[in-house]
Amino acid sequence: MLEYVMISSSSHQTWLFYSPLARQAALLKDDLLDPVDQLLDDPALVDLVRQCLATRSPRSTRTGRDGIAPDRLLRCCVMKHLKGWSFRDLERELRSNLVYRRFTHFDAEATPDFTTFSRTFALLSPAVTEEIHQRVVSLACEQGVAQGDKLRTDTTVVESNVHYPTDSSLLGDGIRVLSRSLQRIASECKSGAVEVVDHGRAVKHRLLEIRRAAKCLTETNQQRMRDSYQKLLALTRSVVRQVSDVIERWGKKRLKVVGKRLRVEAQIGQLRHFLPLVEKVITQTKKRVLGGDSKVEGKVLSLFEAHTEVIRKGKAHKPNEFGRLVRIDEVENGIVSGYRVLAGNPDDSTAWMPALEQHQACFGQAPEMATGDRGFFSAKNEREAQALGVKKVALPARGRPSAKRAEQQKQRWFRRGLRWRAGIEATISTLKHPFSMWRATYKGRHGFERYVGWCVITKNLFSIARYQQRGKDHGQIG
Repeated sequence: MLEYVMISSSSHQTWLFYSPLARQAALLKDDLLDPVDQLLDDPALVDLVRQCLATRSPRSTRTGRDGIAPDRLLRCCVMKHLKGWSFRDLERELRSNLVYRRFTHFDAEATPDFTTFSRTFALLSPAVTEEIHQRVVSLACEQGVAQGDKLRTDTTVVESNVHYPTDSSLLGDGIRVLSRSLQRIASECKSGAVEVVDHGRAVKHRLLEIRRAAKCLTETNQQRMRDSYQKLLALTRSVVRQVSDVIERWGKKRLKVVGKRLRVEAQIGQLRHFLPLVEKVITQTKKRVLGGDSKVEGKVLSLFEAHTEVIRKGKAHKPNEFGRLVRIDEVENGIVSGYRVLAGNPDDSTAWMPALEQHQACFGQAPEMATGDRGFFSAKNEREAQALGVKKVALPARGRPSAKRAEQQKQRWFRRGLRWRAGIEATISTLKHPFSMWRATYKGRHGFERYVGWCVITKNLFSIARYQQRGKDHGQIG
């Protein structure tokens, strides 16, 4: 039976017993949250969230049990990314802190469970998140915080929520998730219909053997490691064969189910999702470990975050990063006007023109000055930027410049542009640490894009609030 969830409202009659406490709670001030509280009262932002919640089911606007109100959902998203909390932390803090209750408009009412937060946050798709971000940038323009006269852009790596990918750990993950689904199917079937062998102990021993043998590069230890991999591969192949058999029996309706078929169908879907990934892990392990081919194309780095890429940015302390490359575009006063999750590990020069085109679409005109680091430089990029209407293009050339190029790069406007460009490094650091963008914890490719988007939205809101506060302080001084 389909359970409908209606869009709730945060406008309710005031609780009589809460009135004295509310007067005391109003005296609690948070210099960081109060300015953002006014920005989040924007009707356009709340309407975007309401429209998204209305698409959850056909009757969400008319009937069903009450869900989270749009304004509350918007504020909870901002609060979570500001503090870097998990969903459990968000539930606990809202339950116990009066300041956070007042900011999120829950006041004296019961706060949702962390699972409700998780499911409802996932309704805000990457497209809706992008629309909310564009509205926040529009608010910055209306407040005079961003004019779009200057643009600086850079790329950075945002990690996926995965462990370090080794072939042995991926094989262990594959055995674990496939066996788990098989056990759940067996519990819904007739006794003996699906015989599941628990390989957990054997897998653990093989992983320990591989880890110990990998510490030493002697031929004896390398042979011991290959032998352990052979045993682990044999275990994985046996589980894969059983999974294939169960899927085939289900398709031919030869699986005797005595429990709920819907549960079995859900687990069959899990098996169909993970089986091709595990088979790819088996293939890449045979090529890499047993065949000695370390450059296998299309490697699987995680069974759970299959969109993860290997990104090499030339860092000595971290040569390989596992996540996605993200382009960050910034204008005046720390406002991030655009972001984009890029596919693969492309050269930075390919991201230059998309950044300018996005800026033009956002502000209606090209910036007067655009700058980036030397990774974005190419003669073609300079020409296309000038043809687009950019008056000052501050891109330092790669390698040793010619005399004419060196003279151009010594001009005052060029050096000022490069000095201003360096500020985007601080912006990226702020996004990654105070706003928790160093690792995306939402699941899947769409979840990754939503996580990055909400980190940027939250950062922009607080940049606007700080700009307004500085204006008030200067007005008081004057």
